[in-house]
Amino acid sequence: MKIPAIKGFDQDALNKYFKNTGWLMLGRVGSMAIKMFISIQLANFLLPAGNGVLKTSIAYIYLFAALASLGLDSFIVKELHQYPKNRDAILGTAFILKTAAGLLCLPVIYVAWLFFPLSDIPYFFILILSFGGVFQSLTIIDAYFQSEVKSKYIMQVQIVGNLLSAVIKLVLIFYFKAALIYFVYAYVFDILLVSVGYLIVYKNQGLSFFTWNFDQTLAKKLLSLSWPLIVSGIMVSVYMKIDMLMLKEILGDAGAAASGAYDTVVIFSEALNFVPVVIVSSLFPAILNARRDDPERYKKRLQNLFDLMVWLSLSFAIVISIGSPLIYKLFRPEFASAAPVLAVHVWGSLFVFLGVASSQFLITEGYNKLTFIRTGFGAIINIVLNFLLIPTMGMMGTAIATVIAYFSATFLILFIPKTRTQGIMMLKSLFLVSAFQKIFKR
Repeated sequence: MKIPAIKGFDQDALNKYFKNTGWLMLGRVGSMAIKMFISIQLANFLLPAGNGVLKTSIAYIYLFAALASLGLDSFIVKELHQYPKNRDAILGTAFILKTAAGLLCLPVIYVAWLFFPLSDIPYFFILILSFGGVFQSLTIIDAYFQSEVKSKYIMQVQIVGNLLSAVIKLVLIFYFKAALIYFVYAYVFDILLVSVGYLIVYKNQGLSFFTWNFDQTLAKKLLSLSWPLIVSGIMVSVYMKIDMLMLKEILGDAGAAASGAYDTVVIFSEALNFVPVVIVSSLFPAILNARRDDPERYKKRLQNLFDLMVWLSLSFAIVISIGSPLIYKLFRPEFASAAPVLAVHVWGSLFVFLGVASSQFLITEGYNKLTFIRTGFGAIINIVLNFLLIPTMGMMGTAIATVIAYFSATFLILFIPKTRTQGIMMLKSLFLVSAFQKIFKR
């Protein structure tokens, strides 16, 4: 399959760089389609209040996801790539570390609940969901397949796992008319299902889980490298999920219904957030080569990448904004008030797409701490604006706060001298400077 031409990039290079991520993209698109379909069916069955209780509970647990995963995944891929003969020690050590972290999260979440409980949600829901952090430890096999450039196996597990998960939820909805607690169990079972899927595919490659072993020296090395990503991951979790929690708690009795409706906004607004990650990871080897060989070509390729991010996200935002009333025809009438909120929230995708490309640049240039700083800055902006806007504007206030927070985090680099040039490049892309220059040249 040929990749469409992208300005500033060699076609042969594009085909080469995208080949390794094509299967992963297919898996994510397939998984996204399945999850969106099930999310619609689930929301219509549970109605806004029930959906709000479920999704807010999941969002609460998500705040601890970075601690449970230890930020190890990218380092596991790197270790496996550099030391393939040490596979069993790397996977075994990472498995033990992530399992221990998942178990540690159980009392941590309980203590957090004692100080910051969610109103009208039983702790039992939170307890069940907490075990997801333990079951996800086997997903380290995903890192092995990434290191071996075998993304098709990741795609197979994701698609099959999501299909089975979808069937289970549809049976619970249409056959059993199940109570809410069963969907809480189903969420944890989803994680277990994918983990078992990875294990089966790993075994089918002639490899064994039982040959894994723990290396204490490697464990210390991985933990020393990953702690900044744990901190960053926690900030990202707050940045991405705190709005739903605040919406529910600030609005009181109406909070569950509002958060349930708002969740449907997020489903569609953030549907393509994986796209910039895949594109940037595919194109950045070519950009890095230009940085090494030709600084001027490096700048041009960065500008072209930012332009591409804006055009993709702008197209998506326009389509979703115009189509939001039609999208909510898929939902029951109780969700109709969320349509105008979606039309606003989706514009945050412009800054998400640019932010992903920008973060890769910051890492490449060695400005890793700035990724933490701007994520934390975005989280603070989001929290402050939610406190100010939710009491009077409800869901719409949350959407506005989110868009402003995304913008603020992405363009914080304008105020830092060493990254200001890159911020100006992103502004040029945002205001379509290249497109207008072409028009006026004619």
